[in-house]
Amino acid sequence: MVRYLLRRLALMPILLVAASILIFAMPYMIGLDPVKSIVRARIGERDISPDAVERFRVELGLDQPLPMQYAVWLGQLVRGDLGYSYVSRTPVSEIIWRGFRISATLTGVTIGLAFVLSIPLGLIGALYENRWPDQLIVLLSQTGIVIPSYVLGPLLVLLFGLHWGLLPSAGWRGPSYVVLPVLTLLLRPLAYFVQVTRSSVLEVLGADYVRTARAKGLPQRRVIGVHVLRNSLIPVVTLAGLWLGSSIGGSVIVEVIFAIPGLGRIMYDAAIAGDLPLMQAGLILFISLVVIVNTLTDFVCAVLNPTIRLT
Repeated sequence: MVRYLLRRLALMPILLVAASILIFAMPYMIGLDPVKSIVRARIGERDISPDAVERFRVELGLDQPLPMQYAVWLGQLVRGDLGYSYVSRTPVSEIIWRGFRISATLTGVTIGLAFVLSIPLGLIGALYENRWPDQLIVLLSQTGIVIPSYVLGPLLVLLFGLHWGLLPSAGWRGPSYVVLPVLTLLLRPLAYFVQVTRSSVLEVLGADYVRTARAKGLPQRRVIGVHVLRNSLIPVVTLAGLWLGSSIGGSVIVEVIFAIPGLGRIMYDAAIAGDLPLMQAGLILFISLVVIVNTLTDFVCAVLNPTIRLT
């Protein structure tokens, strides 16, 4: 187990350094001059002059060769110095941390509920295969997959927020503000998790070791709890890890619909305003989260299934 974990951990710095190089080079690859973005944000697009551009270029050290610029930028990044926002002139780390806490709460509650609810639903569907409980669960899960969040979100706002007045429809000022965004985000991962759980349980139920356990006379509850469920969770855990890592920074639509100042909304506003330090910091955080969550997911899967450690 230790050797398997060390192999996975050794890949993390390589992936993160490669990602940092791409993110640093991003403005140059798309033809964006960082200095002009700064000047445009500070003194207005109409007032840009060659002298102002060159003055800021020297002041920020952007007249140096790109490898040296990257080394300075990476050193600041390692120390936690993410620079200042072009628009608000506040430290990027404060903005990112504030948005991350909100997005992490929203995503954690959503994925946690999806994972917990999908296990009994998928298990019931598999145990009652092709009977009415299974058909109902399959129908509901397929419906959940095809309804996009940009349709479900406004519909929930219209019904629960405006028409019935039961829940707040925008903002982030208390527990009640979490309900509608979580319901909007919950439907699709829950539908996928249920389908994956159902398929995985059906596959494990046909395995030789399950038939052997039943032939030995073990109670159905023990067969399901010890032999079936543990091995069936591996693909669900993998999917949950992938969804968790991508959702923290990827719930842009929901955060915009419900006016939630999370990481997705911050990245959206930064892209609109051309706030390069904020965009780069958000991308670094997002990629780091994906790498860390995927590594933890591999570790959990190795605990559930020891044969994975040998790969």
